[in-house]
Amino acid sequence: MLENDRQDPFEDRLGAALRDAGDGFEADRAALVTAGRTRGRRALLRRRAAVVGGVAGVALAGVGGALVLPADDQAAPARSTAASAGTPKDTPNGTAAAAAAAFTGDDLLRELKGLLQRGTYGEEWGRGSDHQLGPAAHLVYDDGAGAAAIGMGFARVEPGSAQVRELTACPDHNVTPYDGCTSDRLPDGSTLRLYQGYEYPDLRVDTKLWTADLVTAKGQHVSVSEWNSPAEKDAPVSRDEPPLSTERLRTLVTAGVWREVVDAIPESPKPSRWATPRTERPQVSGKSVGDTLAALLPRKLDVVARGGQESEYAYVVVDDGRGRSLVQINVQYGMGDVAGQLYADGETLPDGTRVATRQGPGEKAGSGVVMWTVDTLRPGPTGFRVVISAFNTDDQNKDATRDAPALTMEQLRQIALSTEWHRLR
Repeated sequence: MLENDRQDPFEDRLGAALRDAGDGFEADRAALVTAGRTRGRRALLRRRAAVVGGVAGVALAGVGGALVLPADDQAAPARSTAASAGTPKDTPNGTAAAAAAAFTGDDLLRELKGLLQRGTYGEEWGRGSDHQLGPAAHLVYDDGAGAAAIGMGFARVEPGSAQVRELTACPDHNVTPYDGCTSDRLPDGSTLRLYQGYEYPDLRVDTKLWTADLVTAKGQHVSVSEWNSPAEKDAPVSRDEPPLSTERLRTLVTAGVWREVVDAIPESPKPSRWATPRTERPQVSGKSVGDTLAALLPRKLDVVARGGQESEYAYVVVDDGRGRSLVQINVQYGMGDVAGQLYADGETLPDGTRVATRQGPGEKAGSGVVMWTVDTLRPGPTGFRVVISAFNTDDQNKDATRDAPALTMEQLRQIALSTEWHRLR
């Protein structure tokens, strides 16, 4: 991977969140998690324009942790109203009272410390429940075995939505490496995901990231993240593992006080009927992408595994009798504005389709892995892009298992240029 590719999905999510928050603060704060991940995937592909490839990184954005923003404005005034122990009462029309008791950043830090075992603390900051970016807390905790960063975030999500599924589903091992993950339904109807993974999906640094995500039946989302380092990145590993075991993470994230924090977040104001609606780029169903890819594969290939994401990305693992090979694809709109960068050294077909190709090393930790890519952009204002890559392994994080991918460059080209993709436009 080139040095300018080594960006972290957190930076993409952060940038997207700040842009949304700055736009009149009308966006649903909970939507920043999913929207930030989506924008992060697009931004990552744009940064990789110079090398044409970059499908692999798309699937990694946002997997394994919830959005926890840094304390850029931790000095902002906090509301002085102390948090009450009660749950906000319902008004006659059935909605939560807007006057629910607020939590300050100090309240959150005090509650967090009260749920941790004895230790020392440093680098503390918190945002109250009325903060425009939503409540959050962060501190560096040392239980005697080494300093470790711990962060918490809170938001509302739509029950039963795709966002909830993303927050509570364990990631695919073919998309990102991790050591353990469970997702369980609790007796009260909440879903709890406990995840043990790494800060860097390519494992270039041994910083571990463990998270807990709780989503209640009412749509209250509470997230906890912890590292085996005093900072998420750019800090040396200070201990073998993060300080909180999965059982302690479970106890921390399910504490009743955090649901009160979510309830205290002010409702997002409804946009004026005169306001110009914000337009989002359409997204292609990940299932449709995967089904189309599988149907376009050469018949001699056996599909031994497949998966993907809610939108835009899918993969298959194929075997031609000489070993397994990962094939992944990304289908997205809105890429026409970077066509000059993405396809500057490529070709333009008679119908206006732009095509660029690349053969080079893989982008993750596997030794000897090669990545062959065909990148296409259909003509027209929608900027419809189809990018397909194949590898000489079934997992980019593991070493190569064969000399070359199971698909040739010509076969990849035929798939990427197939008219079947027009059905998804």
